[in-house]
Amino acid sequence: MPTPPDPLDPLLDRWAEPSEAAPNLAPEVWRRISLVERGGLEAGGLWSDIDAWLSRPPFAILFVACCALLGLFLAEVRVNRLQREHGAQLERSYLQLIDPLLKADPEAKLP
Repeated sequence: MPTPPDPLDPLLDRWAEPSEAAPNLAPEVWRRISLVERGGLEAGGLWSDIDAWLSRPPFAILFVACCALLGLFLAEVRVNRLQREHGAQLERSYLQLIDPLLKADPEAKLP
């Protein structure tokens, strides 16, 4: 049973052949390697800087932890606000239950 041809074989054969770009290829590769090793990455903008920071596991874990804590804090603030509103509503209903005059016009009660 014959094995099917590997689709990478023609690409590897073409790569092994010398081309016009080959003389400049090796110095360019070594220049890029030395540039990265020195830490002088080419300026790619803000997003590439953020990507570089978050590609390191400690900073990625710190970012995820900060996002989780911020989410918990915002949820707590929202629940606290809802409980305050509910408490104020209970207080108003209690006062109206105790003092029936509160159901009347509020301006009529003013002295």
